Amino acid sequence: MALIIPKRLRWLWLTLGIVMLDRATKAWFETQTFEGWRRELVHNFIYLVNSRNPGIAFGVLADSSSPWTRVILIGGSVIVIGALAWLFAAGHSGGLMTAAGLALLLGGAAGNVTDRIFHGAVTDFFEVRFGNYHYPAFNVADSAIAIGAALIILDVLFGAKHHAPEVPEQEAS
Repeated sequence: MALIIPKRLRWLWLTLGIVMLDRATKAWFETQTFEGWRRELVHNFIYLVNSRNPGIAFGVLADSSSPWTRVILIGGSVIVIGALAWLFAAGHSGGLMTAAGLALLLGGAAGNVTDRIFHGAVTDFFEVRFGNYHYPAFNVADSAIAIGAALIILDVLFGAKHHAPEVPEQEAS
């Protein structure tokens, strides 16, 4: 007898792939370079760096001296991961782009929370510069989160509309 997996849960392979790719790239960077290491890939544009971010996106809370910051960030991440997993399990994942987006968000959140739990900070290694503008360093998990969010927004704005069946009006007696 074959195991039947609901279509919405088939996207979890993408979640697992993101977590594995994120952890593998971070582990490689952590063993092959040292914090502060930098290498230019594309002149004045793309760099590989070894950077650790104890805060959240764009370095927010990175300078916090509170010992509770890490606990709060891990707790918040676990809540987000739980909510995303519930959306999958309950079948509230919408269209295909939303399902893929949720899988990417879940993988990215899981990848980064793993870093927070085991290392106290998230390892970032891509950096982009546009002239004098410096985009904060990021990693595979961050990229998955950004792409996942974009897919969900695109699906909400331009995807097939999911309407509830119309309920006929009751006639006045």
